[in-house]
Amino acid sequence: MDNPAITAAAPRRNWRGTIASLRSGQQLHSRLLGGSLIMLIGSGVVSLLNFSYNVAVARLLGPAGFGHAAVAVTLLMFVSGITLSFQLVCAKLVARNEIGEVKAALYTGLLRRAWMVGFAIGAGLAAAAAPVAHYLHLPSPGMVAVLAFGFAFYVPLGVRRGGMQGMCSFRRLAFSYVAEALLKFLAAILLVEAGYGAMGAIAAISASVVLAYFFPVPRELKLRTSMVLPASFREAVQAVVFFVGQVVISNTDILLVKHFFAPATAGLYAAVALVGRLVYFASWMVVSAMFPISAGAKQEAPRNAILAVPIAFVVAISGSFVALLALSPHFLLNIVFGHSFAGAGVEGLLPLYAGMAGVYSLSVVLIAYEMSRRIANTGWWQLAVSAAIVAGIYLFHGSLRDVVLVQLVLMVALLGVVSLPFLRRARAPAPVPQEEAA
Repeated sequence: MDNPAITAAAPRRNWRGTIASLRSGQQLHSRLLGGSLIMLIGSGVVSLLNFSYNVAVARLLGPAGFGHAAVAVTLLMFVSGITLSFQLVCAKLVARNEIGEVKAALYTGLLRRAWMVGFAIGAGLAAAAAPVAHYLHLPSPGMVAVLAFGFAFYVPLGVRRGGMQGMCSFRRLAFSYVAEALLKFLAAILLVEAGYGAMGAIAAISASVVLAYFFPVPRELKLRTSMVLPASFREAVQAVVFFVGQVVISNTDILLVKHFFAPATAGLYAAVALVGRLVYFASWMVVSAMFPISAGAKQEAPRNAILAVPIAFVVAISGSFVALLALSPHFLLNIVFGHSFAGAGVEGLLPLYAGMAGVYSLSVVLIAYEMSRRIANTGWWQLAVSAAIVAGIYLFHGSLRDVVLVQLVLMVALLGVVSLPFLRRARAPAPVPQEEAA
């Protein structure tokens, strides 16, 4: 015979648990929605400024000169794999610790290491300026040397932004991105108009990174402390694996096209790829809001409450871009980049590239969620796909369309692989409470 005390108490506990779960889900939804909107507004401003930078450089320098500036941005994006690794680890560790002194100690330790890594990368790139410029068909090794100076600041900039992100200081984080983009745009206009050409556009990139580093961080991270807290090695490895794969996927196509195709053709492809970067950057801002909230949430927090908002935003962003670009690609190329880009036969690539970027952005949402909760293996799948993209483009680069199709096929495959853990958990039967089993 059932114990009456257990039978009577179980429904009450289940009801209270349900209410607590609903409240937790509502709170997470509210924080995610607020943070996502702030980051999306910021990303809109940043995207507009970055787009303005690219349009100005494209119109002032033409396809070949724009190709030189675009490949410089791509090199910066490769270094961003290290920058974002530091940012992700800093954000996760700061979000998970509630004691201010611990947050400050973690931030200070990571910033010190970031400066060491940044200096090593900058010095290494400066030393290899000549062969890098030769491989990418840049007119001068000096362009690479100028970038190297900015790279030294770019890695520690990631820790500073990670501190803002971990503190859920989304307004400050958004302003940091806006300040960098605004400085780059203004400096590029001034330097190119002054007669420095592509070198001026590249110098503007380095200058904006250096100045953005000095954007203030929350005061809590500046607390004086004698604590020395090393970051988790496994967290660091997870972040590096994730961002190495991300950077290769997001940028290697531009470098390889610059290598295999004529400068003018590479410039046309860079204009197409810019659309994908807009889709991905806007989606990444949503992920940036999700990550610290998910990392700081309790393990029993409902998964659907955390994932619903970023997935909805990413689908809406990607779908809007694809629809717009499918309806009027020629008009957009002409109005944005000018007549030298329109009518060059790349209009059909715009919606295709935007769709590919949208599929990849959905994968990033799922991978970042897993990383925020635990040490995940999905980043390794992304790294494998990034290597497959390099191999695929080397094998199939008969046309620019071939390059995009290789990426689209592999992005669909990646989304399928990283979705499997979520599908398995969704199909698994819900655990039966011990009281009900009794």
